[in-house]
Amino acid sequence: MPFSVIIRVLTAKIMREHLHLSNMAQSNQPEQTLSSKDIQTLQNLTAMAEQIFRQAKAKKDPAVAVPVRALSNVHFNQKKKIIEMGKRTAQRQLFNLSQAKSFMQTMLVAGGTKQLIEQGKSTSIRGLYYLLKHTIEGVKEETFDEQNECDTVIEDMEVLLNSLREELHLAAEGRGNMVGNILIADNGDEIDCTRMGTGGYGIPSIVEPNVIQFKKCTAKFILHVEKGTVWQRFNEDKFWKKHNCILTHGQGQPPRGVRRLLYRLHNELNLPVYCLLDNDPWGYYIYSVLKQGSINLAFESQRMAIPDARFLGLRSGDFERCRLSNSVKIALNDQDRKRAKQIAEYPWFVNKKAWQKEIATMLDNGFKLEVEALTNRNISYVTEEYVPQRLQEGGFLD
Repeated sequence: MPFSVIIRVLTAKIMREHLHLSNMAQSNQPEQTLSSKDIQTLQNLTAMAEQIFRQAKAKKDPAVAVPVRALSNVHFNQKKKIIEMGKRTAQRQLFNLSQAKSFMQTMLVAGGTKQLIEQGKSTSIRGLYYLLKHTIEGVKEETFDEQNECDTVIEDMEVLLNSLREELHLAAEGRGNMVGNILIADNGDEIDCTRMGTGGYGIPSIVEPNVIQFKKCTAKFILHVEKGTVWQRFNEDKFWKKHNCILTHGQGQPPRGVRRLLYRLHNELNLPVYCLLDNDPWGYYIYSVLKQGSINLAFESQRMAIPDARFLGLRSGDFERCRLSNSVKIALNDQDRKRAKQIAEYPWFVNKKAWQKEIATMLDNGFKLEVEALTNRNISYVTEEYVPQRLQEGGFLD
């Protein structure tokens, strides 16, 4: 694509977005469907557009400063006990041949999310990709060649605007369920999570306060289990009713909606969070993400991480403690060992003797265990003996 054409196309795009955003911001009668958070997000979008417009009007190189989302710009905040992004930024410039397209894509995503917020509608990140994908007029160049190009820009926009993806009206695939002693309102509909049958309440991708409100809660804690199959056993055995709790799962690595909901339940209702995960490096990693946040989403840790979460099990000593059969052992492979050693070196685990002992014991054992291995004792051993005993003893890992 001729560079001069890129500049003309992008400059026109910037001007159009600025005028549209400015008109919206100056309106004294915002749409009644907009929440206060929607209005704030639109104001942030407007501010970004106005900054770029001023640069262009002053005949300067239009640019945005994008925080660097890399391991080199991530650190562990010892005081807050969460993973955070550093302050390093990189300029994304219009008049830079290698950055012009990504600059255009940033403007497109800004315009697309603005449209969603104004219309009070949501879409998936895949939907936004198709909404914005087209051939640029006058050239044979696509705005986005692949989905991952759009995904990267969406993550950049989250950091630029200090807004969750969900606040930009972008939804991911819903994955995870909840049941227990809580009454919620979901988009105006009251839902009693004690009366959700065998399937439970499907946790949506967007669980922000303007969508989900907590109406009444008598539960004393949250038990988060790794897999839907284990959650099904707890639900069928009415564990949540017997022990007055909320029971959740995220089908393995919990998606953003589940993490955000757990964060809100913990911080707004003061509910302790206990995690029942596999005794393997991947279970340890899931706990790490829930507790400290993830490196990839370090910029969202302050609104997702739960430093007070506790690891209830499965533990490396449970094979003997629970008198399990040798048939439930799963031999560690090279990848398991490598991952376990990496986790042991995480700054938030490296100085915790209990975790160092836990990981070392698993490596010495030479095998890992899934929570389902407890079925080896009996079908409801995990709900009737293992977890109640752990809760009573309080022998959690921090």
